[in-house]
Amino acid sequence: MAKLIIVSNRLPVKLQEKDNELQYKTSEGGLATGLGSIYKQDDNLWIGWPGMVVEDKGKQARIIKDLEQENMYPVFLTETEIKEFYEGFSNETLWPTFHYFSQYAVYDQQLWETYVSVNQKYCEEIIQQAGPEDTIWVHDYQLLLLPSMLRERLPNCTIGFFQHIPFPSYEVFRLLPWRKEILEGMLGADLVGFHTYDDMRHFLSSVNRLVGHGGMHGWINTGARSLLVDSFPMGIDYDKYSSIADTEEVKRRETIYRSNLTAEKIVLSIDRLDYSKGIPQRLEAFELFLEKYPEFHQKVTLVMLVVPSRDEVEKYKELKEEVDELVGRINGKYSHINWNPIQYFYRSYPLETLSALYRMADIALVTPMRDGMNLVCKEYVASKLDQKGVLILSEMAGASKELSEAMLINPNDINQLVEALRQALTMPEEQQKLSMSHMQDSLKRYNIHHWVSMFMDRLSYVKIKQMSMATSYLDEATFHELRDSYDTASTRLFFLEYDGALVDFKSKPLMARPDEELMALLEKLSSNPRNKVVVVSSRDKDNMQDWLGHLKIDIIAEHGVWVKQSDTGWQTMLSLMDDWKRDIRLIMDLYVDRTPGSFIEEKDYALVWHYRRVETGLGELRARELVSHLNFLASNSNLQVLDGQMAVEIKANEINKGRATSRWLNMYPHDFVLAIGDDWGDEEIFKSMPREAYTVKIGNAYSVAKYHLDTCSEARKLLGRLVQKKKEGKQEEMESENLH
Repeated sequence: MAKLIIVSNRLPVKLQEKDNELQYKTSEGGLATGLGSIYKQDDNLWIGWPGMVVEDKGKQARIIKDLEQENMYPVFLTETEIKEFYEGFSNETLWPTFHYFSQYAVYDQQLWETYVSVNQKYCEEIIQQAGPEDTIWVHDYQLLLLPSMLRERLPNCTIGFFQHIPFPSYEVFRLLPWRKEILEGMLGADLVGFHTYDDMRHFLSSVNRLVGHGGMHGWINTGARSLLVDSFPMGIDYDKYSSIADTEEVKRRETIYRSNLTAEKIVLSIDRLDYSKGIPQRLEAFELFLEKYPEFHQKVTLVMLVVPSRDEVEKYKELKEEVDELVGRINGKYSHINWNPIQYFYRSYPLETLSALYRMADIALVTPMRDGMNLVCKEYVASKLDQKGVLILSEMAGASKELSEAMLINPNDINQLVEALRQALTMPEEQQKLSMSHMQDSLKRYNIHHWVSMFMDRLSYVKIKQMSMATSYLDEATFHELRDSYDTASTRLFFLEYDGALVDFKSKPLMARPDEELMALLEKLSSNPRNKVVVVSSRDKDNMQDWLGHLKIDIIAEHGVWVKQSDTGWQTMLSLMDDWKRDIRLIMDLYVDRTPGSFIEEKDYALVWHYRRVETGLGELRARELVSHLNFLASNSNLQVLDGQMAVEIKANEINKGRATSRWLNMYPHDFVLAIGDDWGDEEIFKSMPREAYTVKIGNAYSVAKYHLDTCSEARKLLGRLVQKKKEGKQEEMESENLH
């Protein structure tokens, strides 16, 4: 039976050894809570590092056996791997870059190579545990390369990836020397998730500009497959935090803490030691507040908890010293004999203590410079059972997108933060309760279990969508079936798209002239009296006449506006007007002016804006703008906009390749039909084909076609093999190998 495998850098337990005895301490993190009900079901599994370096093989075997009972499997890392993969590349290169502190980022090739090798190590361990039909959910920035590694080894697996930290803008992400490899690693997933729409937008932009894959409504087509990018704001276990806040133990602790503080109002700050959290900036704002509003002296206390983190690293050591100095300076400047403005604690506390502090705090000050989500603010809101309290929240935290009822501030604006503190301290209770109730309603609904459910449901939807639009590769067995059908048919119809199926795209349209090989192939194919060959193109009729008009083939040009049978001249299928072209041309000219390298191709009843020679990223950006602009104009007219291969085309709505090909299907009896196309414009051809037809898409994009081939060259070889006499033995095998 298919199972779910969750993969993260760390397992939801911390392994410790005391007196030669192995101890397993369960994690209380949000991810462990949310996924706890899932990974312990049936044969599901959680794979990750157990939190301790273990080199003894016997001890490793014991740990594997112990964790197996809890549906976990360990990946053992060496001291060097922890230093270079986790502390090094993950936290000294990716973490600062993704949090917009690129000035702190370390670019070290050795750290990168270790990062690659550890991702590969995780991959190997997963391969040992995973089946081809399993679902694998990979988490966070330590394992960005893992999805594509897994995709290569388990091509049919369902793979989800979720990033828990921000994804930076293209201008920041592009600074990474290994930027392309990282993106390609993530693109191995079927679903890539982020906390916010902004993160999702930044990722899509980087993929577009660095890898060259465009996106439409979050879908990315890599050529070989399609995947979805979406946002899933992570919640907390609301019931857990609200129920703990209502326990007698928490109330007892709150009473003790309050009795030790003389101030009327408590401002709470809880953070891990990190430069992204904005702790020094928060302290400077509190100092300015005390200076600007002396009437609050002895009435307000800032309770600041800083959880130790990586304080052996120089940058964090300097941050710790800066925080210590700021706290000492502010307390030294403003303290009274019975009042310290700041109560500062540098240590970890149990959940009951945190819950008591949440309950007693009048204000929660959550002002990171940048944060993927930030769950502290949500825990504070869930713990306010009396609904009294004010949340001051940085707009740079992902949670700000959900908690719009909080007082949102720019953490770089010290004066705004000072004024927010004053307003929060004087806010009427009625207003506090109204804001808090709205935030609580939101957090109850969008809790951690909802987050898990939404991601998994979306992943299932993506897989179903992929399967419904997937094409099968036209393999050797299918070819033999196709050729048998061809050989026994008395009448045959071929619909062959010119650009992209018979000829590769060129930077200039007129460079795609047919070569001698193609001319010989079309002549041979059309020389058989049983064959009717129709070449289909979006090109203008004069171009097609010049190149192919002398052959004994039929031609459909300009998407079906013009048609030509081998023994007649050019005819129009429809009575069309082209008076719309002048106004649309003016708009397209504006886009040419703004986009160096782009140009316009004018046809009888269509206009095409080409951007094949435009800088990667800029062309796609302008194309999206132009498509949007033209769709707006076309909404009240009889025009259709096509977003094709490096081109945007607008034409009369009646013009349709499918409608044109239907004319041949109705005119000529056929026992065998083969249609080969390459882009979205050719989908209309595939849709118009009879059920028994062989439809082939060039490239493995989603299509209604039954089969796909990878290149024009393969399409030509397929046609070449059809018109040859059957061969047997080794020669047949050699031709098969050449096709593939």
